[in-house]
Amino acid sequence: MFLSRGSRALRTQFQICKGMSRVAVAAAASGRYPARAFHMTRNLQVIKPVLLADIGEGIVECEIIQWFVEPGARVEEFSPLCEVQSDKASVEITSRFAGVVKKLHYEAGEMAKVGKPFVDIDIQGDAKKEDLEALTPSEPAAEPSASTSAEQPTVTQEIQQAEGKAAPPSTSAPSATTPEKKGKHAGLATPAVRHLSKEKNIDITQINGTGKDGRVLKEDIFKFIESRDSGASAEQSSPSPFAPPPAASGVQEETPVPLTNTQLMMFKTMTRSLSIPHFLYSDEIDITSLSELRARLNKVLAQQSGPETGDVRKLSYLPFIIKAVSLALYRYPVLNARVDSEPEGPGSKPRLVHRSQHNIGVAMDTPQGLLVPMVRDVGARNVLSIASELQRLQALAQAGRLSPQDLSGGTITVSNIGTIGGTYLSPVIVEKEVAIVGVGRVRTVPAFDGDSDRVVRRQVCNFSWSADHRVVDGATMARAAGVVRQVVEEPDVMVMHLR
Repeated sequence: MFLSRGSRALRTQFQICKGMSRVAVAAAASGRYPARAFHMTRNLQVIKPVLLADIGEGIVECEIIQWFVEPGARVEEFSPLCEVQSDKASVEITSRFAGVVKKLHYEAGEMAKVGKPFVDIDIQGDAKKEDLEALTPSEPAAEPSASTSAEQPTVTQEIQQAEGKAAPPSTSAPSATTPEKKGKHAGLATPAVRHLSKEKNIDITQINGTGKDGRVLKEDIFKFIESRDSGASAEQSSPSPFAPPPAASGVQEETPVPLTNTQLMMFKTMTRSLSIPHFLYSDEIDITSLSELRARLNKVLAQQSGPETGDVRKLSYLPFIIKAVSLALYRYPVLNARVDSEPEGPGSKPRLVHRSQHNIGVAMDTPQGLLVPMVRDVGARNVLSIASELQRLQALAQAGRLSPQDLSGGTITVSNIGTIGGTYLSPVIVEKEVAIVGVGRVRTVPAFDGDSDRVVRRQVCNFSWSADHRVVDGATMARAAGVVRQVVEEPDVMVMHLR
């Protein structure tokens, strides 16, 4: 009985399927339901927008300095995409994906928003032609309708889109070949070289670089200028820097010049810094003993320079001064603190936040402007380690390669204006700090030797301190400056504080 019932059920299902097939054939013949053919899926490309990550605390936008890629270029994971500048630091942004660049959302010189897409990458742009052909049947099962063929692109078009190429012309006649042009994002150069090209009014993309990966060097710019000027019929002599300007037309002319990104950051930072109540304290320090110690140590370094000395060939006064400031901070930690004027929580009052490490900023004059990188944890360093770190920071600053980590987290600043020629100065406190010291130039002066009337030759230097008068009083500043003076005038004291 079970077998008979099962056979009747199978016959019933067969009759139903047969009837449904007849209805489908009739509907297809009437044109109500057009036949559908197998076709290739349209979504061969996966466009991935790359978001501009946060490269520093509080940064909402940054300037695109230069692009290393162009639309249609193949990129690998972690390969550089562009160079951006923010908070006086230039950073290379690398790719998170491997694929083909489809779109650049910003041009060089524009401001990019943090958290917004700045480049689109097709992560399947490296699909091979054989793989795409293998996904497509050799002969379609039926001719697609006109609307379907209009909507679905051909396999050849999909392959061309995946490879970032334009469709070839349908005519059989060969097209004329045009010379390949250099892309607008192809010029690679350091910020210093780009600054030189702007000074010389030269389009850097027109120069063929001879450096690594086609990078434009300073020599390439000078050679370009030489070859450009060689074709001139007559040479004009350069005017003397002290020559009078050409005769004025009698009308005052004003030319607005926009601030550079570095100048704009300085404008904002100094505006906030000058809201701090400053007071100035200055002192004259005898550095004769330090000069003699430095001369002896430089003789030793000239013979032993190498990896064991951090490749430091010559010591300046600055590493000794930075170490002396760090020793003073142990005695007066208030100078290493910061003011929290708006603490969180209801009813909270302004407070002083003490910091354990001595991250001493050093003001540097660079082609991009004034930069203040940090020598971190000076208390755990000796003089030679400080000098090695200064050498590294100066090299990066001149090349415009300082990172946000090198420029953030400072607790006190040393500004050595004496290398340029100043004697006295009134330095401006950096935001989130309470003190700064400015070092003037070293001068040779006559002085009396102790209690005798004998006049001797001495080397002196002026230290100018600025402090936040809201939390630092004059007596504290004078005592802390006295510690620095003692260590600088008697540098042998540093031997007792070696780490």
